[in-house]
Amino acid sequence: MTDRLEVGDLDRLGIDTVIIAGTDIQGRMFGKRMSPRVFATKLDEGLHICTCVYAWDMAQALEGLHVDFAGAHTGWHDFALIPDISTLRPAAWLENTAICLADCVDERDGSALAIAPRTILRRQIDALARRGMQAFTATELEFYLFRGTPSDLRAAGYRALTPTTDVHADYNITEGNAMEPFFRGLRRALDASGVPVDVAQVEYGLGQWEINLEYADAMEMADRHVLYKQAVKDYASQHGYTATFMPRPMTDDLGSSCHIHTSVRDDNGVPIFHDADGERCASEVLRHAVGGVLAHAAELMCWYAPSINSYRRTGSQDFAGNGLTWGFDNRTVSTRVLSGGEPSAARFEFRLPGADVNPYLALAGVLASVFDGVDASLDPGPPSAGDAYASGGASLPSTLLEAAECFLHSEFAAKAFGGDVLKHYHALADYEWHAFMRSVTDWERERYLDSI
Repeated sequence: MTDRLEVGDLDRLGIDTVIIAGTDIQGRMFGKRMSPRVFATKLDEGLHICTCVYAWDMAQALEGLHVDFAGAHTGWHDFALIPDISTLRPAAWLENTAICLADCVDERDGSALAIAPRTILRRQIDALARRGMQAFTATELEFYLFRGTPSDLRAAGYRALTPTTDVHADYNITEGNAMEPFFRGLRRALDASGVPVDVAQVEYGLGQWEINLEYADAMEMADRHVLYKQAVKDYASQHGYTATFMPRPMTDDLGSSCHIHTSVRDDNGVPIFHDADGERCASEVLRHAVGGVLAHAAELMCWYAPSINSYRRTGSQDFAGNGLTWGFDNRTVSTRVLSGGEPSAARFEFRLPGADVNPYLALAGVLASVFDGVDASLDPGPPSAGDAYASGGASLPSTLLEAAECFLHSEFAAKAFGGDVLKHYHALADYEWHAFMRSVTDWERERYLDSI
């Protein structure tokens, strides 16, 4: 089965269900299911979707959360979800199903919905194109896999979780072999869904795994990322497991990252991050790009670390980036440069983001930072050598509240993404923080209940 479909392929291949899906603020897919016959009628008109999907929080709570975009003050109006037919492909982890990703359009004037994640990324891709640059990216996602379905774990209050590895087994083949029947099927389903797998491995944490996808242009990579997460979670549940992309699900174990690899080519397809005469074959353009990413990391933290749990990971020293640092092939820094191989492989790896990122937003942040760094010839300073944690490093926001305030007041972000985008995403992050602060945790009860 091909990994890209035309409408005429659906009936021929026995597909009886098509999903049209957008991506919400948190990076989760939303949409509707239909027959191929109905799908064919939706290509121009799209689906009518309530604006609530961009106005509620992770738990779909609305009370106390206000955004200008939608609410009772707008009558909870609709927007249109228009299928991007170039993304139509099998959802091979589901039976006889295809999926088509979609763009969000304002029904009143036909314009792209400014606060929609796919719109935000597309505008940064277009900005790079106007400068004669095209970015290629890869998002390396780690996740934990526990025994028991999501319903099982929820019923047990997410206590006494049983991991799918019993010992720390980073890169270990034996531990990987024990779960290979599951992962072989998952890799095949991803490949058959147009989400091509590069390599897979056991990770360090108990029950932690990583599957790397082949790199692609930025929009295709973001599309693959959301499909990959959906497939992993669905396939795990089908086989009696639960997959989580929480950045740090366990207090005493390693966090899960979304390291973002980025390379850039010019209009003629020539890699511009490579320079045979540069230090470690890194071009000045690459150095400036790194300078931009570091210069704006604090302002964009609420996209790189978008949940309360994100800061359990970024506040650690478990390969989660370290301040505004960079270096050549150094995993103790925030931006690791890999430039000594083939010219097309010259790239930087941004190690700050966690597995909870919305890929459209995280990639938009990286690309906007690259553009500004190159445009302004920003200097990242000298590379870190050895243990960058030992040398400290400039601080980044340590809570979601700090990140939200940095984002709201960023002149760079306002110029790159627009004031409406800043206000919208600040409101959601601010609400998430205050919802957390209103909640009493198990840690607090265990520490204080009978001791205070």
